[in-house]
Amino acid sequence: MKNFENKTVLITGGSRGIGKAIAIRLAREGANIAIVGKTAEPNPKLEGTIYTAAEEITAAGGGKVLPIQGDIRFEDSIHSIAEQTVREFGGIDILINNASAINLSATEQTEPKRYDLMHGINVRGTFLMCQACIPHLKKAVNPHILNMSPPLNLDSRWFAPHLAYTMSKYGMSMIILGLAEELKPLRIAANALWPKTTIATAAVKNILGGDFLIQRSRTPEIVADAAFYILQRSSFETTGNFFIDEDVLQKEGITDFVKYAVNPDQKLMNDLFL
Repeated sequence: MKNFENKTVLITGGSRGIGKAIAIRLAREGANIAIVGKTAEPNPKLEGTIYTAAEEITAAGGGKVLPIQGDIRFEDSIHSIAEQTVREFGGIDILINNASAINLSATEQTEPKRYDLMHGINVRGTFLMCQACIPHLKKAVNPHILNMSPPLNLDSRWFAPHLAYTMSKYGMSMIILGLAEELKPLRIAANALWPKTTIATAAVKNILGGDFLIQRSRTPEIVADAAFYILQRSSFETTGNFFIDEDVLQKEGITDFVKYAVNPDQKLMNDLFL
């Protein structure tokens, strides 16, 4: 029997990048996957849609895939996402909050709409997704919530260059800090996962540093492999952690990370907050 046979995994931001990589990894292990994304029509600036991602995930794995067009800024969309997933698969075993917005502007250059977008998705959307899924996670055998957010570090150097973004990502991490303790009696795990290096995603290419940074990044598969190991662990023994992908894999005896490098000849760039 595969590790995630008959498990249902709900992943926000699953159309591309890290979300899609995690979906493919868990689908290979038999999981049923519900992927959520806003992109239903092809966009020249963004690779893939929820439907093309679903095709890739289906081709990779043995489980079923449900693509859901949704926007976690809105309560009715969040409730619809949870309801569609439960209606299709009968429950929810794992929630992965991967959807995120990024803008690295200084305070004076941060437009209100950009601030609202980051906090609406990263903090409010993540909080309300957890809220909507907890009633279903209560019924699962080994339930997990996994946020793609960094370890909390109050060093001002992480706040000064991009205050609004840092507040929003740390908001996601504070959700983990609170839920891990709140949900202990229910044996629902709440953990965070963050990459040690930059990851070759659309955000890194389009916002952070173009091809220069992509060449110094790792592929999303390293985060997906780390998530695979975390989500197998006992939910009442593994909670409240702020995992780093490389550390997780090292604990599993994996020490050769060359296969994850976009360009093994380039020096890797550490991710933000590390």
